Amino acid sequence: MLQKIDQWIDQILIDFKEERQSCARFTEKFSGYYTEEFLSKSYFVVVDNIPKPRFPELYQAGLGDFVDMEVAGITYKDTYFVKTPFAADISLHFHELVHVHQWSLLGAESFIKRYISEIQTYGYNGAPLEKMAYSLQDRFMDNCTPTDVLSYIQNHL
Repeated sequence: MLQKIDQWIDQILIDFKEERQSCARFTEKFSGYYTEEFLSKSYFVVVDNIPKPRFPELYQAGLGDFVDMEVAGITYKDTYFVKTPFAADISLHFHELVHVHQWSLLGAESFIKRYISEIQTYGYNGAPLEKMAYSLQDRFMDNCTPTDVLSYIQNHL
């Protein structure tokens, strides 16, 4: 199933390649949190509907609630998708960029496997990868002293 999801993701990224926008536009806003280099290699797409794999195997694995959950954004590898009403929500962009780096460090198959396992074990709100993203997002929104997010993620995965 992991390979099937990975192939689906690759196809989605191909399908939306022309709509991708560089996160380099956030360099000033995220200064001290994310490097310009990282942001220039990260992308987002604004969509009306978030693309999700709706494979029977995911429902059989008990992930139906997650697959069907309404979300404002979702990350696949170096690209995240944001629903149109949330396109200007800078905290959402910050959150999804945490996931972009998690993907890059873990690799696609390991990220997918770990994310599925965490959702099955802890639920969405308790999943450690999500908790990390929300925690860092909260620090950013609380105007705390900037944290080198890339190093933090690398040290806490």
